[in-house]
Amino acid sequence: MKKKIVLGVLFILPVVVYLFFASGVNNFGRLPVLSENVSNVSTLDPNLQLKDKITILGFLGNNVGAKQGNAFNLNQKIYKRFGEFNDFQIVMVVPKGNEEQVVELKNELGKLSSVDKWHFAFGSDAEIKELFNSLKSNIDLDEELFTPNVFIIDKDLKLRGRTDDEDEGVKYGFDTSSVAELNNKMVDDVKIILAEYRLALKKNNANRSK
Repeated sequence: MKKKIVLGVLFILPVVVYLFFASGVNNFGRLPVLSENVSNVSTLDPNLQLKDKITILGFLGNNVGAKQGNAFNLNQKIYKRFGEFNDFQIVMVVPKGNEEQVVELKNELGKLSSVDKWHFAFGSDAEIKELFNSLKSNIDLDEELFTPNVFIIDKDLKLRGRTDDEDEGVKYGFDTSSVAELNNKMVDDVKIILAEYRLALKKNNANRSK
């Protein structure tokens, strides 16, 4: 009896996990690569890496306090849902001089959830622009080096997004000021990229066992 239960769990659990990740308007598949060779954030902070991580990359600009709403939306809709995965992280790039505002933001976020995988990298205006330009997107930073959009960067420093979005066609980033966009689009795409890596790992492990 116990053996049947164990076998049942081993068979059903992977199917349930697959359906969880694959659910969404895009259905399961590879999330399209929109650009390659995104600059590594380690150029700003040697303690941070985009390589070998699934990263949500954002640019908070100089007035961090005014962007708390964007951070809270991202925290509630994306971080709380996916922050438990070991290879998932959020990295926010901020101009130097905003360190105290970032501490305040982390304290506020900490009231809502753990902030272990919220990371902040500080750089000069030129460094931030160089990193942002490496995304090769159709989105611009404003004069404060801010954009409400965040970007999905894969483990190989490639920007992932959509090539057939119903509203934008090619979709490079996700607007954190729109809860609907985070719920209806970004959640699906993060699910897809997480499932993509986990299925690839499962396949590699199966090949090694042959």
